Amino acid sequence: MASPPLPWLKPAFLVGGLSPLALMLLDFARGSLGANPIERVLNQTGMLALIVLVASLACTPLKLVTGWTWPPRVRKLLGLLGFGYALLHFLVYVGLDQGLRVGALLEDITKRPFITVGFLALVLLVPLAVTSTQGMVRRLGFPRWQRLHRLAYVAVSLGVVHFVWRVKQDVTEPLVYGGVLALLFALRLAEAVRKRRARAALSAT
Repeated sequence: MASPPLPWLKPAFLVGGLSPLALMLLDFARGSLGANPIERVLNQTGMLALIVLVASLACTPLKLVTGWTWPPRVRKLLGLLGFGYALLHFLVYVGLDQGLRVGALLEDITKRPFITVGFLALVLLVPLAVTSTQGMVRRLGFPRWQRLHRLAYVAVSLGVVHFVWRVKQDVTEPLVYGGVLALLFALRLAEAVRKRRARAALSAT
């Protein structure tokens, strides 16, 4: 049975994904970002990056569990939105928090572990964003492209570690994201094992 076209699906997710950014810009225009606006923007963009990236990783497991066909359609969009928020998080840190001081930036990356893992997470997301087009899938070949994009789990895991080390004390919230990520990985792993057993059984017959 063919899945319905749902032409509104991606526009709806795009508007929903960009709405928090629009609200931040509105708060900036009103001067209502609080006493430390840079810290607030850093916290919000970092949180949004993590939420949207975890949501992108949830698309395939959600299809496996529910049978819904629409989640994979928005997976790439969510991944690019998550990368955009991660990049914005980094640019705010570099441009506003560090004032484009390269020396201070390099010192932070090499000497502050939570910044080190956050920067590494962003670096791993770059090739995933660059190769997100259908043209790149054809150029790399689907098996190689698929192996490359498994780095998303590594990148988001590093994002969770970045969050844990950033908050230092109450780590409840970042551990919730870590638990969700572990569940998603377990579902993907279970599906991979099921497919391997099915192929083995088919070969045996």
